[in-house]
Amino acid sequence: MTKSDVPEEKTDVHVSLIGGTRLEGAAVHERTLTVSLVGGANIDLTDVDIPDGSELRITKLSLIGGVSLRVRPEVRVQVKGIRLGGVSDSGPTEPGGPVVVVNAYGLLGGVSVRRD
Repeated sequence: MTKSDVPEEKTDVHVSLIGGTRLEGAAVHERTLTVSLVGGANIDLTDVDIPDGSELRITKLSLIGGVSLRVRPEVRVQVKGIRLGGVSDSGPTEPGGPVVVVNAYGLLGGVSVRRD
């Protein structure tokens, strides 16, 4: 397999000193990084078609600010990272289906998952 045969992964980078980031639909690619001193990330993936077995990765770095994530009911969400704040998610935990991995690093701010 040559380098040209490997599909290129896109990484979106969003930076703000103060204030949050709002992402939805086509603004989210396979890898997304949001960075802020103070401010959360509001991410809506309900219009994104994530094929079964594939994975989206979202990384959030901030001193203060959490992640508010909207996904479809069948999407599994895995939360990793270090932060002072909890995780609110009542979604599926069984293997299979699409997966969104949220890596959240910060002092204050949890991860909230809403399913629509």
